[in-house]
Amino acid sequence: MNTKQAFVLFAALALLSCSQKQEVKEKAPTRVKTEILTSTQMSNGQTYVGVVEEAEATAVSFTGMGTVRRVYVSEGQPVGRGQLIAEIDDTQARNLLEGAKASVTQAEDALQRYSLLHERGSLTEAQWVEIQSKVTQARSELAVAKKNLADCRLVAPVSGIIGRKNVNAGETAMPSQAVVTILNINSVKVKFSVPETEMASITPSTPSRISVEATGGTFVGGRIEKGVQADALTHTYDVRVRVDNRGRSLLPGMVAKVQLGNASTANNQASSAATPFISLPLTAIQRRADGSLFVWTIDNANSSHRTPVEIGQTAGNRVEILSGLTSGQRIVTEGYQKLSEGTKVVF
Repeated sequence: MNTKQAFVLFAALALLSCSQKQEVKEKAPTRVKTEILTSTQMSNGQTYVGVVEEAEATAVSFTGMGTVRRVYVSEGQPVGRGQLIAEIDDTQARNLLEGAKASVTQAEDALQRYSLLHERGSLTEAQWVEIQSKVTQARSELAVAKKNLADCRLVAPVSGIIGRKNVNAGETAMPSQAVVTILNINSVKVKFSVPETEMASITPSTPSRISVEATGGTFVGGRIEKGVQADALTHTYDVRVRVDNRGRSLLPGMVAKVQLGNASTANNQASSAATPFISLPLTAIQRRADGSLFVWTIDNANSSHRTPVEIGQTAGNRVEILSGLTSGQRIVTEGYQKLSEGTKVVF
């Protein structure tokens, strides 16, 4: 190899090395999911974080065991009372029904033939009673067989919406195993926790106003139900306020902000001073080795930073942020496992 060839080879290797270093240096940004903090102005009264619950939940199940042939509803679907929900294989039930029908026919035929002997006095009273009993037993078995066949079809006992579907076609349904849960959400309850020191100020008729960010609406609360058993760790009590939901815009699990007050504050919110209220998904909150909490914030250059926070009450899958963040900041909610200080991200 002459000097010129050696120089060309060296230059090529150097160029390749620089290219590889540049690729390492220009590492692709980490993809994450984010949420921009928004604050809701709430008056300086008693304000709590709550979660929407259904008024009633009805678990619907088969009375016997069988293979599910078909499920006719899906989660979130409205259903009416008596609507078909699901079916299990009815082959065995039909066979039992046919056998019961045959037994009834045989017993009734025997009753008809022996009735002539009974009228002529050729049949003892004991024999006649036995024949009548066989007819009654056969008819009873027929009624049970008809009921077993009807139970292969599962119908809605109440109206509402399907909250959760637990069994699919092809699976084996067990007795009392909930196939679906039907929720009554024509009215809902908003559950929130109240410190024991504030329970005395709340009565069943305390005025309330509920703000739900998911719907963008504000609702007037109704009658309040106070729990009587405190949480052993937090010394708080569960309180529920009823909310009319005939439009079905409120769904179980939605986060709500509940403001309690006297009649004047409930009817004249605009005249009260306001304080900002913000919350984040629980999954966005991280914990350091020393126990302090932080979240990953994204700056204008799309770089990640650890930001210490203090949290308040939890509601559903969200938690109140007391300090450390302000409205308008972008927070990482998913994909933070690969982040470090200054990591470039895309969202």
